[in-house]
Amino acid sequence: MSTTGAHADPLAALGSLPGVAESVESVRKAVDRVYGHRIMRRRSNEITSEAALRGARGSAALSGADWALEEVRRRTDFSAGDEDRTVGAALRLTAEAGQLLSIWRQSPLRVLARLHLVAAAGKDDEIGRPRQDGEPVDEPLVELTLPDADEVAGRLEGLSELIVAGGSAPALVTAAVVHGELLALRPFTSHNGLVARTAERIVLVGSGLDPKSICPAEVGHAELGRAAYLTALDGYVSGTPDGVAAWIAHCGKAVVLGARESTAVCEALQRGAA
Repeated sequence: MSTTGAHADPLAALGSLPGVAESVESVRKAVDRVYGHRIMRRRSNEITSEAALRGARGSAALSGADWALEEVRRRTDFSAGDEDRTVGAALRLTAEAGQLLSIWRQSPLRVLARLHLVAAAGKDDEIGRPRQDGEPVDEPLVELTLPDADEVAGRLEGLSELIVAGGSAPALVTAAVVHGELLALRPFTSHNGLVARTAERIVLVGSGLDPKSICPAEVGHAELGRAAYLTALDGYVSGTPDGVAAWIAHCGKAVVLGARESTAVCEALQRGAA
């Protein structure tokens, strides 16, 4: 989807697509429900920590490392193999996201570069910068046509300008567009899926929709499954109103499921405290 055009606030315009308002409202209700839980008044830090762990596990699962939650929880070394490194990258990104909230609205491209640097962990000299023409991209989950470097640069700049300018678009819409653009562009040579889902989290938290980061959309994306994820992404990349609306709705469902996960954590803590 192009992020340029004559409309003063193209992201806000997406809010009028069929079904988007309903998705936004569904997300708001789900988020309000978990924030209103009695456990949140006393143990919100625990909920945030658990949401971070579960979100990282979900994001790693979509990138090919579908580990059980307890396996992620108990591990301390994530260097042994490809799956280990993927889970380690997801955990590092989740931890880093909270440190970048204040920078995002001023310099989104700087944040994206930092996220890739953290994910790749100094792997090579291609980290932290957009890929160049001819450089391969290691993103086996997404098999869409790869845009060339000039298109990547132009669309990243357009996306950055929209974020810096701000606007009236609901947080869900902005988060979905950021997520979708990064998956469509795959601007880095690796870890694009992990970076895209972390950027979605940053938007949801930084917008004030989920300020304590307790509604991990990554959990929902993993629960909805790879097939649904890729089908929804195809709709976004098509650029059609129905396709873009379907992608936003998919991201909305993921946030609702993430909120439901944290509500279940609250309920478990409440039973344990009783």
